[in-house]
This record gives sequence, C-alpha cells and structure tokens, in this order.
Amino acid sequence: MNILITGGTGLLGRALTKSLLADGNKIWVLTRSPERAVLPLGCTAVGWDGRTAQGWGELVNEMDAIVNLAGVNTASWPWTEARKQSFWNSRVWAGQAVADAIRLAKKKPKALVQMSGIGYYGMRGEPATESTPPAEDFSARLTVAWEFSSQPVEDFGVRRIIIRTAVVLARDNIIMKLLELPARLFFGGRLGNGQQTLPWIHIADVVDVIRFLLNNERARGPYNLIAPESTINADFLRALTKRLNRPYWFHVPAFLMRLVLGEMGNMVLEGRPVQPKRLVEAGYQFNYPTLSSALEELYR
Repeated sequence: MNILITGGTGLLGRALTKSLLADGNKIWVLTRSPERAVLPLGCTAVGWDGRTAQGWGELVNEMDAIVNLAGVNTASWPWTEARKQSFWNSRVWAGQAVADAIRLAKKKPKALVQMSGIGYYGMRGEPATESTPPAEDFSARLTVAWEFSSQPVEDFGVRRIIIRTAVVLARDNIIMKLLELPARLFFGGRLGNGQQTLPWIHIADVVDVIRFLLNNERARGPYNLIAPESTINADFLRALTKRLNRPYWFHVPAFLMRLVLGEMGNMVLEGRPVQPKRLVEAGYQFNYPTLSSALEELYR
C-alpha cells in the first residue's frame, strides 16, 4: 500500500513507519522540517506547514490510506494558556488540512486513521467504552475537537478509524521517563492516593492495532487502544520500581504534584477505567495484555 503519515517523526510514527516498510509498503511522512527528519530508509519526507494542504495535497491521489498522528505532546510542561492553545491548534489544523486534501483529491484514499486519546471520557467515572459520551474538562474538549477536525472525510466515502489511545509504554516516551525518574533516584512510590487508574498500552500493540484496523474493511469509528488489564497507579509504580530494582516507599502527596505540575498534574492524579470493547469484539489479540508482560519486554 501507499500510506501517508502525519506526525511520522514522533515516537509512534517512527515505530509504525518501520513496521509498514518491513512489509513492503511505501511510506510518505509529512514534516515541517523534511531536510532534518531522521526517518527509516525507504521512507519519503514531505514538507508541510501543519495547517494546510499546500505543497503536498496532490500526493493524496496516490495514497491508499492516511494515518493522522499530528499533535503537540500534552506531556509538555507547564500547561500555560499558550501551550494549551498549541495542543489545540496542532491537532485541529492538521485534521482540517487532511480533510481538505482528501476533499480536493480526484482519487480518494480508502481509509483514514485519526489519532485521538482516552482523555475523551474525562478523568472520573464508571468504566468507559466507545459508546460512553465525552466529558467536559479541557482534555475531553480537546479530544472531541481533534476527532471532529477530520470528520468531513466520511462524507467523501472514506472509511475513518478513530484510535483513542492510552499512555503508550515505550522506553523513549517522555511520560515513561517521568514515571521512571523517581524510582531511578530511589524515591519511587505511588502518586497521590495511588487508587486512580493508570491506562496504558504497549507501543507494539498500538502499531499492530493500527495495521489490524487498516486491513479490516469493516473497521470504522472509535476504538479504545488500551490494554485489557486495568491497572491502578500504585500497582503500576510498584511493578515498575520492582522491574528497575529500586525501593517502593516514597509516596508523593497530591498537593505537591499539583503544586509542581499545575493542571497537568490531573493526568497522573486522576484516571478513569476504560475498556477496549470494540477492539476485543473485532478479534484483536494483544501482544502484551498484562502489565507484567509489557514491562518484561521493555526492560529485558
């Protein structure tokens, strides 16, 4: 297949590109700095401004599928108003640009994978599935706008798949590095009361899910990309410190996390259980369904 990826220079984009290339697919990656992009051999970097279809839109005529992963990482700290606006703009503008390019294309791609997040459901409440309505906090409103940005492609007959992703477990993920840091400094322990859900999925499963859904012509709409094993913060960090051969004893109070991280602290101090209902019903088999298997692979 010919596949166009936005956000392809990021952690997930690089892993997905490498996997797709290994099977003989041809990959084009949209990036603001194509001359500096470090991409796998065989991948073509194409410049774009992150907000329009100018200079690259005609490529869509050659594509079988598009994967839209673009968006500033919300793990960036602190969450100033300007930074929150950058989260919003980078997602909405990219989605609108992709939708516009598809609208103008004479030959439409068969499928679009639209990145999203389980922040859609908010930080509190009963276990959520894909049919659960969105919450009303900032993360939820951001996610709703992110998904809606590319919705017009459905009117053009393009199969749109929305992947609402949990925290991606990968050694190079900034969130994983933040979770590791206290343990590596021998201050590992739970954050807040430790009872909040910490939703996660191994990066290998994210890549395989995207490929699984692309190849399933009946797949469309939202899918929760989260491991089937629900894990609370205390259990996650206890398992992580054990894997790193560090003590689990220094528990960080919630007020200190909020003092240091501000609004971003809600990402680690609160968490709603989410279930991968539609993914399981579609027949996907997780490579790493349990936290122990995921951490074993990451740190072996």
